[in-house]
Amino acid sequence: MRQPVEELIELYQNNLFAVAFNVCKNAEDAEDVIQDVFIQYHTGRKEFESETHIKCWLIRATINRSQNIVKSFWKRNKTPLEDYMETLSFEREEDMNLFESVMKLPEKYRVVIHLFYFEDYSTREIAGILRLGESNVKARLMRGRQMLKEMLREEWDYDE
Repeated sequence: MRQPVEELIELYQNNLFAVAFNVCKNAEDAEDVIQDVFIQYHTGRKEFESETHIKCWLIRATINRSQNIVKSFWKRNKTPLEDYMETLSFEREEDMNLFESVMKLPEKYRVVIHLFYFEDYSTREIAGILRLGESNVKARLMRGRQMLKEMLREEWDYDE
C-alpha cells in the first residue's frame, strides 16, 4: 500500500513537525526534517501494510532524522555568538560594539564587510573568493556600510 505524498503531508505534517521539534528544539531544523522524511517516502519504493504502518514509519523516520541532526558535527560544535564574543579580545569597547554590529548584518553584507575591513582583502580579491562581480561586491560594501551607519546612529541616539 502506498498513499500519495500530498495526502500524507496534509494528514501528518503537523504531528511530524511536533515530533521533530521536540527532538531538535529548533523550528527550522524541524521543518528540514519533515521535508527530508517526505522526500524519502516519495522516492522510496517501500510498500506498507496499512495507513497505520505508514504513519508509524513516518514517525520513526522523523525521529531518526531529527536525532541525526542533533548529533551532527555542526550542531555539536556550534557556538552562540555571545559565547564566541567572550573569546575575542578588543583593545577598545567601540571595536567590540562595531564587531557586534557587523555580526547583526545580513550574511551577504556581513561577509564582504568582514573580508574588506577585518581581513584586508581588496574588492577584486573578494569578488574572486565569493565568485561575484567586482561591482556586486562594491554594491554590497556600500549597502552594508549604510546599514551599519544606521545601526550605529540608532545606538548613539539611544545612548544620549
